[in-house]
Amino acid sequence: MATDPLSSIISALKREQIIPDVLPETISFTPSVLFSVVYPNGSEVNLGNHMTVEETQDEPEIRFAALNGQWDDASEASYTLAMLDPDAPSRAEPIYRTFRHWVITGLKSPALTANSADALNALKTHPSTTPYRPPGPRPNSGLHRYVFLLYQEPASKDPFVIPQGAPEYGAALEERRSWNPVAFADQHGLKLVGANYFLVRAPEVAPE
Repeated sequence: MATDPLSSIISALKREQIIPDVLPETISFTPSVLFSVVYPNGSEVNLGNHMTVEETQDEPEIRFAALNGQWDDASEASYTLAMLDPDAPSRAEPIYRTFRHWVITGLKSPALTANSADALNALKTHPSTTPYRPPGPRPNSGLHRYVFLLYQEPASKDPFVIPQGAPEYGAALEERRSWNPVAFADQHGLKLVGANYFLVRAPEVAPE
């Protein structure tokens, strides 16, 4: 019997120590949304697969899986996605954990047609709060984990927007360092509902 894809998320996060390095063991997280991340060249993030810097240069699409009509009760739900690197500048010395690569709010599931059974790209209803910055691990820094966290936004008649002046608008390299996704979610009433990640090995350069 096939393993439930949602339950396999937690074991995959523990396998690469994303729990507890990004999400503490004490956090209450039961995945309820299955999603993949698909780059324009067709490369797809799939719970720990290895990818290259070249494959991940451009902002990707988020693809929600239509699982057993899961959107029937959530067609109005909206989501915030964060992409981060806990291994900045390296997993051995993560002094900038976590590095914020991307934050986008207002993701929505597209309308399902009666015969829709395929995964569907999320609708991006707002520009990115933190513009997408592709992986760029420094040479000889080993394996990096690039983590995507999907949060359900608070129910409201008004679209969820991160207030102007918040740290998440900082796009410069130095402004992206040492970001805490758990504190961010707590501050804005965001509920963690999904996670995904890929791995990139930094280039190895012989010393001069």
